[in-house]
Amino acid sequence: MARAEANTKKETKPAIYKNYIGGEWVKPASGEFFDNINPANTDDVIGRFPASNEEDVNRAVEAAKTAATRWRRTPAPKRAEILFRLAQILERNKDAYTRDMTREMGKVTKEAGGDVQEAIDCTYYTAGEGRRLHGFTTPAEMPNKFAMCVRQPVGICGLITPFNFPMAIPSWKLIPALVCGNTVVLKSGEDVPLSSLNLVKACEEAGIPAGVVNLVNGHGAEVGSPLVNHRDVRLISFTGSTDTGRIIAEQCASQNKIVSLEMGGKNAIIVMDDADLDNAVEGSLWGAFGTSGQRCTASSRLVVHKKVYKKFVEKLVEKVKQLKVGNGLDAKTEVGPVINQAAMEKILSYIEIGQKEDKATLACGGNRLTKGDYAKGYFIEPTVFTDVAPKMRVGQEEIFGPVTSVIPFSTLDEAIDIVNDVKYGLSSAIYTQDVNQSFYAMQELYTGICYVNSATIGAEVHLPFGGTKGTGNGHREAGTQVLDIFSEWKSLYIDYSGKLQKAQIDAVEI
Repeated sequence: MARAEANTKKETKPAIYKNYIGGEWVKPASGEFFDNINPANTDDVIGRFPASNEEDVNRAVEAAKTAATRWRRTPAPKRAEILFRLAQILERNKDAYTRDMTREMGKVTKEAGGDVQEAIDCTYYTAGEGRRLHGFTTPAEMPNKFAMCVRQPVGICGLITPFNFPMAIPSWKLIPALVCGNTVVLKSGEDVPLSSLNLVKACEEAGIPAGVVNLVNGHGAEVGSPLVNHRDVRLISFTGSTDTGRIIAEQCASQNKIVSLEMGGKNAIIVMDDADLDNAVEGSLWGAFGTSGQRCTASSRLVVHKKVYKKFVEKLVEKVKQLKVGNGLDAKTEVGPVINQAAMEKILSYIEIGQKEDKATLACGGNRLTKGDYAKGYFIEPTVFTDVAPKMRVGQEEIFGPVTSVIPFSTLDEAIDIVNDVKYGLSSAIYTQDVNQSFYAMQELYTGICYVNSATIGAEVHLPFGGTKGTGNGHREAGTQVLDIFSEWKSLYIDYSGKLQKAQIDAVEI
């Protein structure tokens, strides 16, 4: 632990960072800054970041507007070449970005490295679309006429991202927006401004022209709301809570904006009676407690067949008690802190609800850790509730912390009903050795992502990411499907007959 403490030693004069607007690093209009705090050690101030306001948003949007025509007219393969350079810069700086992320967000170093790697993968993959961005041709109804469709950029995009994947999620939005020819204004999660700043600095180094990428740091009311409501912003891409997403959707609808929402989840792993229990337990540990449970895809419900329920719970609880909680910079740490005081209080309140209101069995965990190395951080014991009924609040509501609930079932159909009977539909999983059961479950589970013999986390950048029901509004990030968010279709008809032809009216002689 001594090494981690040395790495997080309090700085007397924390670095002061700026917004990036129109190719320049500038102070906020307010002249005010906020502290970026290490959630593992609140004495550690990582830096001071702009407390921006509507004036900064307006400047950033104007810069994006000024740069829009030049960037749109840059051939997509040339845009892609710049993005390939960006990927190389991210790869070169991966270790430094990883350390910065662990320090400001708290996730363990290996996970932070995976976060940065996802940004690298996304950038390489999406840059490749610069030589595709496929439309299609189709036969025309009339002779001597040609029909096809192409993509065109949407315009200025406002990107609003959360704290839990500080570089991966911004890259999911930023890179597709850029390859399609849009200009952007990015507002990162206020708890993790350094990772987005690192991403934007890399964009600057890669040679993305001034005004194409703009970064405005600050809080939701002061930055997010003006960005959503700015008349020149055509599209809002938001990842965050369902409640905030609904508000953004309403605001965008009133202005006829395009909006892409990626929101909550209450994901479940089904463990069948024929499952490899050791493998299922390992998957459940990773799914429930990776990133301290602060993932929209976290395995917050474990739906276990009654025939193996007792044995599974015994194995799970034994493993959970062995998890090492601590500073993410310590190589031995397996579960880091949660992001801030408010998150900690919310999670602890759900643990209390599970015990008092739901009357579930607290099998292990349930407490805030406050002694010794934990005294100055937001640490919560990995927590398991057992004997949970599907309709209990801890089995229905998103907790977003290191808490999971074990729910018994008797038949596969019953398990599927339990998984589907929540307001979210992001990710699901099943552990079984029966191919028939696995394919039936994949068919019947109403989620945007489904895994077999794996946890509910682990999405890859070349497949679409997103969910059903309260998880989103139907759009998908990642894969080539994300291009449908950041581009609009234009149909083209070329008549070379030399005369007026009226489709659907003129008869065609055969």
